[in-house]
Amino acid sequence: MELKNPQSKPAAAPVTAAVEVSALRHRYGTREALKGVSFEVPRGEIFGLLGPNGSGKTTLFRILSTSFPPSEGKASIAGHSLAAELAAVRRRIGVVFQSPSIDPKLTVGENLTHQALLYGYSGAELRRRCEKLMGHLGLSDRSGEMAGKLSGGLKRRVELAKGLLHDPEVLLLDEPSTGLDPGARRDLWRYVRDLRDQSRVTVLVTTHLMEEAELCDRLAILDHGEILRMGTPAELKREIGGDLLVLRTSESSLLAEKIRERFKLECRVMDGELQIEHPEAARFVTQLVEAFPGVIESVTFRKPTLEDVFVHHTGHRFWSEGEEK
Repeated sequence: MELKNPQSKPAAAPVTAAVEVSALRHRYGTREALKGVSFEVPRGEIFGLLGPNGSGKTTLFRILSTSFPPSEGKASIAGHSLAAELAAVRRRIGVVFQSPSIDPKLTVGENLTHQALLYGYSGAELRRRCEKLMGHLGLSDRSGEMAGKLSGGLKRRVELAKGLLHDPEVLLLDEPSTGLDPGARRDLWRYVRDLRDQSRVTVLVTTHLMEEAELCDRLAILDHGEILRMGTPAELKREIGGDLLVLRTSESSLLAEKIRERFKLECRVMDGELQIEHPEAARFVTQLVEAFPGVIESVTFRKPTLEDVFVHHTGHRFWSEGEEK
């Protein structure tokens, strides 16, 4: 019979979550930017934090990127606590901030060399890493060009290369498509998906762009420091429960009351339009027009979007009045 060593310790359980956040809170003076946020991101997933300005996603990003500690709660990356193992966390994350971090007066190659030196690389290993990243991101022929003269898309590629030089387990991207044209945005996301599929890198993205959020494997929708809903884009849109009817009329509020009374349906008045969620919108249109002849000016129906999910749970638009999309 095999005898066990009484002093031997059981093998550590494998870390399944790349990012773990539990009851995270943060305050700026009396304002609470995060209100007990909790979620997990498994390894090899693209996870999006979707929210408007003031939702708390930037504060959460800064905490996870070790820019500052939370007021309360716990967070860990790759099994290492942000509170107790800061150096270990920093070795395992790559960070691409929304604001540019490349030196415009250095060449592309020099920017990457300086970044590699910060992580302790030198000699042949330093050159190998820089050449590898420039090759993967299509920057090999730009190595000697001044970074400040590159297009927005190429500058973003240099930012990505800097964040990936040390082979991080988790890549944090803050509003990665800022300032990019549609072509550069597609290139960026193609490479992000390649990182997930080929290298099993976990990617956490903050965004306010609906089309960018659609590209994530899962999302957390934030508003005023709280997570409203979490799931895949398809799961979140299915919560609407059918198509969305949009009615135009000069008497939106009055018509909404009449529809509630007659059909027992909830209606929303948004920007002068009347919105109704209905599982059989095409059939219901006929009943509406017959019930209120001459009142409805136009009717359209469409599939739910992520913005509709946000409105469904908050009762207000994703964008504040006067804020440019």
